[in-house]
Amino acid sequence: MKRPLIILTGPTAVGKTSLSIELAKALDGEIISADSMQVYRHMDIGSAKVTPQEMDGVPHHLIDVLDPQEEFNVTRFQSMAKEAMEGIYERGHVPIVVGGTGFYIQALVYDIDFKENDDSQLIRQELERIGEEQGSAFLHAMLQEIDPESAEMIHENNRKRVIRAIEYFRLTGQRISEHNRQEHEKASPYQVFYYVLTCERSRLYERIDRRVDQMMEAGLIEEVRDLKARGCHRGMVSMQGLGYKEILDYLDGKCSLEEAVSILKRDTRHFAKRQITWFKRERDVCWLVLEAFQDDRAKILSHILEEIHTEENK
Repeated sequence: MKRPLIILTGPTAVGKTSLSIELAKALDGEIISADSMQVYRHMDIGSAKVTPQEMDGVPHHLIDVLDPQEEFNVTRFQSMAKEAMEGIYERGHVPIVVGGTGFYIQALVYDIDFKENDDSQLIRQELERIGEEQGSAFLHAMLQEIDPESAEMIHENNRKRVIRAIEYFRLTGQRISEHNRQEHEKASPYQVFYYVLTCERSRLYERIDRRVDQMMEAGLIEEVRDLKARGCHRGMVSMQGLGYKEILDYLDGKCSLEEAVSILKRDTRHFAKRQITWFKRERDVCWLVLEAFQDDRAKILSHILEEIHTEENK
């Protein structure tokens, strides 16, 4: 019997947090965050981090476990999440992975193998130097040359993933898009229940704009100012997150506050659109459209529980 693994994902600001906590309570589950920013301490407002009050006694993992100066990537997430899952299973509970980072979720669900060898560090350093000297567009053009499919999937500003894709090709002679497809075609080692929460696009964009306004009111500027005082800068992985790089540009005098907020809203909307596109490519996904449930989260919860119990009793 495969062990159960529940995924609750969807675009940013759709309302995953509250539903995930109700789901965990109903299933005696523990939550693993699949969020590339909530893993960092001192980064609460910009990451829309779940608060202790919102957790309501439900155990959460991979939240507030790294300092902003540390690097967090898909391989590290996969390792930390698998370790957390083993503890959850040992306690007789169900792991519920919650967050919007699709690549992290895919790596965990299909146990994707990320090959590494001694040459990778040298190649990575060379590509990082090229990126610093020539810029992100130049690196992205290099990727376009060797792996057009990956270039289409990865935004040129996501330098970390662009470098990783070029690096993989140089190490193995295989396109990382092809490797990921092969890994993805493997059967999952878990009994996966994969849910994507979403809503009508214009409503989602309204929610995003409202959330940004709430972040500003909650003190996002002060949070970024504090991080800057701690020595955090634009070159760090943590400071590449939405909400942090835009406000940092404002604090560094590169744009006005009005421009920073406008860019943050625009880029978050674009990010949500890319998230939806990613999840549409995933297989065996159950879409939970808010409007189809009359915006009633209790109905959504009942639907999930009924589906899980039916599958488990087969």
